[in-house]
Amino acid sequence: MRRIIRIESEAAEKAADAVRLDFDQRNRRRIVFTTNGGASILLDMARPVHLRDGDMLRLDDDSMVRVEALCEPLIEIAAHSSAELVRISWHLGNRHLPTQLLPGDNGGTLRIRHDHVIAEMVVGLGGHCQPVLAPFDPEGGAYSGTGGHHHGHGHDHEHEHEHEHGQAHNHAHSHGQEHHAHG
Repeated sequence: MRRIIRIESEAAEKAADAVRLDFDQRNRRRIVFTTNGGASILLDMARPVHLRDGDMLRLDDDSMVRVEALCEPLIEIAAHSSAELVRISWHLGNRHLPTQLLPGDNGGTLRIRHDHVIAEMVVGLGGHCQPVLAPFDPEGGAYSGTGGHHHGHGHDHEHEHEHEHGQAHNHAHSHGQEHHAHG
């Protein structure tokens, strides 16, 4: 079985094959994919990667496989104003729902995975929901460490960081020590 050794956003040469993947399959650390041509290829990275439509997978035999994002059942959310869309976005984020942001009028539109309960909530907040079949590519999140489009490259980067806490918060201590002051 051939292995994926690197993920490239752009490649000069054409892909020899392609692999069609949904959102969950495009966000993995380790998985075996079956290409459109029937070949099995192994993704085995040190950390989970986020593959996007059009990414190129460099294999250990130096061939390339193109990622094609599958269409999935989604809900496209619009609002009458930017303020209304921000309010809806807050409620989606409060529920930790993966959300794709699309530019456009009145603040743009949002896409989420199809969920009739969430759609009812959005309508109750004044939004408009339209079912769509499209590739899903939600925001990675502030703590994803990606800052946007990012790929792992099969090697680790270890970092040590000091951090300080403000005085106006509580947090538990599970290391058997008494609480100590911060600041």
